[in-house]
Amino acid sequence: MGNGLWKDVWLLTKRSIVTTLRSPFSFIPNLLISMFFLVVYDSGLSGIAELPAFEGANYLAFILPVSVVSAAIGGAGGAGQGIVKDIENGFFSRLLLTPASRLSIVLGPIIAGMTQLFVQTLLIISIGFVMGLKVETGFFGVLVVLLLAIGWGLAFAGYSAGVALRTKNAQAAQAGTLIFFPLIFLSTTFVPYELIEASWLKVAATINPTTYIFESMRTVLIEGWIFWDIAQGFIAIGIVCFITITFAAVSAKKAVSRG
Repeated sequence: MGNGLWKDVWLLTKRSIVTTLRSPFSFIPNLLISMFFLVVYDSGLSGIAELPAFEGANYLAFILPVSVVSAAIGGAGGAGQGIVKDIENGFFSRLLLTPASRLSIVLGPIIAGMTQLFVQTLLIISIGFVMGLKVETGFFGVLVVLLLAIGWGLAFAGYSAGVALRTKNAQAAQAGTLIFFPLIFLSTTFVPYELIEASWLKVAATINPTTYIFESMRTVLIEGWIFWDIAQGFIAIGIVCFITITFAAVSAKKAVSRG
């Protein structure tokens, strides 16, 4: 049973990856936009780092998580789009007639999205190093950033897949994913929490899980191994993953029951 599940997951993940590679324009724009954010924000806002609240931190290291998280959101959204395409072209219905595990039908596109995200994050970090990025915690700090990006992407992929299975419509699924982009800007996107002046924005940043992803990444990039600051990001990811993956699983069950 277990071996059959993982075999099904592998085959469907491989198919999703091959499908993505055949349509490079489905992921290249998102990657270019994330890199654009990194270059423009660092060039135009780096002077903010001279403020006392930054304590001499490199603004490139401060802004890099914004580019990584935006790539995670855009890249993981491909999981939902892949499911919608399979529904619209009839492949999803044919899959339901095979012995393939129902769980693998959902996990395949999600894992493919995570693989795409892993490559995108590596490219963004590489561009960062070309621009002069220095990581306080070295190689293992880069691994932590990758894990945080993949974890956050997994949370978003679950939501994206759930919306796709609920709506079975490409436009509706794409519109549903827009909810995550405001989370980037209702956070400590450009300045530390201490420099946010609007009280409502401070409240939004406090309850926003993206804030804790940013802070965890910035801790390993700028400050070092501060356990609790890093752990908060993984805790936030765990909570959101539980919610979104459960949403995807329930949506998949209903989609299968409807045939």
